[in-house]
Amino acid sequence: MINIVGLGYIGLPTALMFASHGVEVVGTDYNASLVDTLNHGHTTFEEDGLDDLYKEAVKCGIRFSTEYQKTDLYIVAVATPYDKASKKIDASYVTGAVKNVMEVCPKGATVVIESTVSPGTIDKFVRPVIEENGFVIGEDINIVHAPERIIPGNMVYELKHNSRTIGADDPAIGEKVKALYASFCEGEIVVTDIRTAEMTKVVENTFRDINIAFANELAKICRSDNMDVYEIIRIANKHPRVNILSPGPGVGGHCISVDPWFLVGDYPGLANLIRQARQINDSMPEFVLGRIHDIMQENGMKDVSRVGLYGLTYKENVDDIRESPTLQMLESMERHLASGVKVYDPYVKRDVCENQYHDFDAFLNDVDMVVLLVGHDEIRQNMEKLNGKIVLDTRNICHLDGTYRL
Repeated sequence: MINIVGLGYIGLPTALMFASHGVEVVGTDYNASLVDTLNHGHTTFEEDGLDDLYKEAVKCGIRFSTEYQKTDLYIVAVATPYDKASKKIDASYVTGAVKNVMEVCPKGATVVIESTVSPGTIDKFVRPVIEENGFVIGEDINIVHAPERIIPGNMVYELKHNSRTIGADDPAIGEKVKALYASFCEGEIVVTDIRTAEMTKVVENTFRDINIAFANELAKICRSDNMDVYEIIRIANKHPRVNILSPGPGVGGHCISVDPWFLVGDYPGLANLIRQARQINDSMPEFVLGRIHDIMQENGMKDVSRVGLYGLTYKENVDDIRESPTLQMLESMERHLASGVKVYDPYVKRDVCENQYHDFDAFLNDVDMVVLLVGHDEIRQNMEKLNGKIVLDTRNICHLDGTYRL
């Protein structure tokens, strides 16, 4: 049996995938309300294919509990936030889960850390916690790092088809965990050491962040001198070895917007390009606010309450609002004592900010200017509803005459 600890965006689909492929699974989370929801037949967030996977896992006997289980294998998939001042990882959720595992696990159990961590986290935080509690690593407990590599909106497919990395002290333990993941993973599974696995995951997301930052900086340069960044990128990408990404309003989610800071925090004198890329991407919500201000002035608008922000999630067609550029913009507006802007997102059912609408037409009726921050299918399929509105398109998806862009 596997006890999967943490039933959020990573832990839940992982638990369901194992269970639906014949592995006995108990999912554990401290959030009793979340566990109760799962036990009453409902998933806890929207994701393509997740409900079907849940139904299959339930048929196969998956269970959910707030209690840790006594078993020989644990997968820890809890959050790993970072301190915004120091940029260093907050490993307390991981170490807390490991401590709880040690209270119930038998000798020889294996603890797999799926949570994304900075390089050296297991050495600096997890090993000491285990040793301080009287356990001998390699005898009483085996440690493995198997970082996830999936993206909201395509989780179920990517869990099954993406390659994976297994980091272990003992190659034999690594192979054992590899065989377990191979119960559902059809991608290549690479076994390596723990620090390499830690670094590889962070490097993947840092690479993406740096490339996004280049596109965003291009947008700022082109805006400063009245050039069309999208046309420039389109033409430049015709070069066989050039593939520039599209600029956007910022970077959200709990991977690209967070993981590079781990390297900045741990290697402050070395991660200079990485720090600059993070700062560029973090500056984009403010840049969009500047564009909104300029466009309002150009059109004689004075009332910010007639401005509507379309999209609260960090990417299209998901309900994930973690580190959302829109929320970053709203926080910035609050700091500048500006308020009244209206917000709408078809995927965000609960109220997360002031002046949030849950009806698209009512939202459009109450605004004169629409800022497109997320390219949900809904807006792509209903662009004609924006006729007559002032439109700032930060995603390059609207081609109505007069549309403003980054």
